Amino acid sequence: MIIRKFLFAALLLTTSSVAHAEAVGWDPAAWELEESDIQPADGWVFGKLENGMRYIIRHNERPEGTALVRMLVHAGALDENDEERGFAHYVEHMAFNGSTNVPEGEMVKLLERLGLAFGADTNASTGFEYTEYKLDLPRADEDLLGTALMLMRETASELTITPEAVERERGVVLSERRVRNTYALQNFVDGLEFTYPEGRMPARLPIGTVETLEAATATGLRRFWEREYIPSSTTLVVVGDYDPAKVEAAIRARFADWKPAVSPDQPSPGPVDPAYADAYDIYTHPALDESVTLMRHAAFVDAPDTVAARQQETLRQVASGIIGRRMSREAQKEDPPFRGAFLQLSEQDNLSRTTRLTVVTEDGGWQRGLDAAVDQYRRAMEYGFTAAEVAEQVANIRNSLENSAAQEPTRSNGGWLGAALATAQGNSVPDSAANRLAQFEAMADTISPEAVLGAMKDGWPELAAPLVRFTGKAAPEGGEGALRAAVAAAYARKVDAPPQEAVTEFGYTDFGAPGKIVSDTMSERLDIRTLRFANGVMLNLKPTTLEKDRVAVQLGIDGGRLVDSKDKPLGTELFGRLVAGGLGKHSLDQLQTLLAGRSVGGNISVEDDRFAMSGNTTPKDLEFQLQVLAAFVSDPGYRAEGLGAWRQSLPAFFARLDKTPSSAFGEAMRKIVTDGDPRFSRQPLESYLALDYGSLRDAISDRLTRGAIEIAVVGDFDQQKAIDAVARTLGALPPREANFRSYDQGERQRSFTKERGLKIVRHGGEKDQALVNLMWPTADDSDWERSTRLTLLGRIVRLMVTDTLREELGKTYGSEVDTTQSEVWTGFGTFMVGAQVDVKDIAATHGALVSVIEKLRAEPVDPDLLKRALQPVLESFDNRLKSNGGWMGYVDRAQSKPEDIERFITAKERYSAVTPEQIMETARTYLDPAGAVEFHVIPEGQ
Repeated sequence: MIIRKFLFAALLLTTSSVAHAEAVGWDPAAWELEESDIQPADGWVFGKLENGMRYIIRHNERPEGTALVRMLVHAGALDENDEERGFAHYVEHMAFNGSTNVPEGEMVKLLERLGLAFGADTNASTGFEYTEYKLDLPRADEDLLGTALMLMRETASELTITPEAVERERGVVLSERRVRNTYALQNFVDGLEFTYPEGRMPARLPIGTVETLEAATATGLRRFWEREYIPSSTTLVVVGDYDPAKVEAAIRARFADWKPAVSPDQPSPGPVDPAYADAYDIYTHPALDESVTLMRHAAFVDAPDTVAARQQETLRQVASGIIGRRMSREAQKEDPPFRGAFLQLSEQDNLSRTTRLTVVTEDGGWQRGLDAAVDQYRRAMEYGFTAAEVAEQVANIRNSLENSAAQEPTRSNGGWLGAALATAQGNSVPDSAANRLAQFEAMADTISPEAVLGAMKDGWPELAAPLVRFTGKAAPEGGEGALRAAVAAAYARKVDAPPQEAVTEFGYTDFGAPGKIVSDTMSERLDIRTLRFANGVMLNLKPTTLEKDRVAVQLGIDGGRLVDSKDKPLGTELFGRLVAGGLGKHSLDQLQTLLAGRSVGGNISVEDDRFAMSGNTTPKDLEFQLQVLAAFVSDPGYRAEGLGAWRQSLPAFFARLDKTPSSAFGEAMRKIVTDGDPRFSRQPLESYLALDYGSLRDAISDRLTRGAIEIAVVGDFDQQKAIDAVARTLGALPPREANFRSYDQGERQRSFTKERGLKIVRHGGEKDQALVNLMWPTADDSDWERSTRLTLLGRIVRLMVTDTLREELGKTYGSEVDTTQSEVWTGFGTFMVGAQVDVKDIAATHGALVSVIEKLRAEPVDPDLLKRALQPVLESFDNRLKSNGGWMGYVDRAQSKPEDIERFITAKERYSAVTPEQIMETARTYLDPAGAVEFHVIPEGQ
């Protein structure tokens, strides 16, 4: 959970959300934005109580009938004294452990009964400057809002923080610190210490220290909470399907009597000396990628959010985009000098502006990568940018802004929430997308190569005499001296002007005669239109008004991992790299240029039984999206350059696999439970290095050429135009199989080992980290009733294990429960329960897990526990079809798997009918402790 009054009763009877069309209550001084020349968009409601607490409200209907509630407290790790390190995060934990009106342990249970799942809908996070409390309301009814505001007020001013609760939670907080204490966190800390040697942040990680956490007392935590949790440091945000006037009245009724107080100003995260330069740091760990980062700081400038500031930021965005394209062009070579390189300007409030050039290379390749990345940086600084490069970025920015403006009427709660939180932190005024587009268009003609270069030089600290940080598995040969010499040589070398790239026309607009429709029907349930073309291609359409000017496209081709065999288990491994290989007529780099200013996606993945391609687009670009998908089906490029960076990344990837308990478990588990079936377990590094596009072509070419295709289109589109576009693209391809293959039982076979009992797995992480896991075979998902009970059993076990390990024993920060029933592999399913714990707690954890399972097998589950597990599931069904993404789950296979629609429609009734006795019987059937595969993942050498 780490990382940023009744006086209105008469008004409530007569005021609706329509009355709040204009922004209400805006006072820029209240939000530290008084120097801005920008006004908020219509529809926002701002306010400040007499005690100093602020609030932001936004009525929104996407998803309909839902809402988000956030409480942002300007109190984080930077506010802690030396003896308080970790207290901000500890207090966040205590918010769930008792208050004046909510007994300890009841807050989460109360929310679960109301349909909010812990973690998914109920959460919190603590950062350096802020602590944020989060509730996602599945229903926008007044009672649930009242409960949410009541809980936020309890957290703000009514926590009990008893010694007993603090002691019980201590193990959980220490467990979270232990779980997060990986090579990645240690590398992050070393980077902070080098980057900000005199700053406060390196010594104020939100997770705290073992010493301060072990010494924490209820008195000390309460002192921090009372000092920092005050009205003037708190902002409440409510975004969703509520009348703002009612929300405002409810906020005032709940928080107006919170007594004002004064808290010390938050200390600066600095200082940072802009003269800090020419320093070197080398940090090694066996799991780290090899990388070199060059940095320089400049003084922080607290620039107001103005039109002029945004225009300068736009120019810098263009510069950043161009340099990013140049870097990616290098990384897309067959033998790239680096796996990735990134130039960025970061701003830390009240600390610094920092330019960073980071290059990630294969092991031993740091100097070659550094040379290439520095060349690109210096080329930009010396020669600037070409008109064509600027035009490409301008087209992309304009397209993004136009899409945002067109889609704003159906913007999601989450989108509005981000704008509200930015305002709460004093960063920006929440104006409209149309206004941002107008601001851009007003300056578009002035975005020249000269202006872009000028903004880059003006806004970014130049990387002269840089700070240099190296990470890797081993220090570079020659150490700091070698790094220093390499940097000096890179800066001394002459660089040439950037080449002028020719722009071509997209080569895939004619796929032959448009396909003929041979079938056109409407599904009996959910009104999904299903069509079939003469060549066998299936098309499923669902127009919606949920997301204006936005269209989701999903394409599935028969095959997937079913194509793999034990003899050739990696046949489809490279399918996810298909886009990187470009098209027959265009490289990936050329495609990126051709797609500039267009809304076209190219997500490609391999699933168990199909190859999937998808993209989000707009009505005007829908046909172009379909042309791109049809091109990848009919003429993938298989260019070797698409594998260069991937192949370089493999040794580093393999080196990380056993460096944490969870990753070591994942690797070992797949191999053990499948008896080493090569289709479902990691193969040796050499096997992956040997792969090329030729092997992928051999594995998938038949499926791309002949395999059944099913296309789904969901969103804001004209049906006839969509049908015509498909007819001219995928519908025009040569004939293919009409249906997805059934495949034989051998191809669908996936076994679960008969060797049960204890398995010891070693990991190369910290010596106090361990993992305990129990795993059983279950069944596939062909029986709807059985799948329902297994899924609900999994949710119940999660609650029981959390109550036992976290709340009662204080042994672990989080448990893992997972139940799966395969749609593809006959008879295959698994049930898994486990937790990451301290090595010394392995035996106690094992005992706690087994006791939970034995209790479930011995007696019917408590009805209240069943309700807590069930209610969030029922709420999820009610909200499933309130987004295009939710619809896509049923539209994408409406012809090949029409039963999924009926399964969804009947799901709520099926889940509601499950009884405590059926849960007990399911546990007895599948979860015999003596029949489990038990994993103990322990450190190497123990």
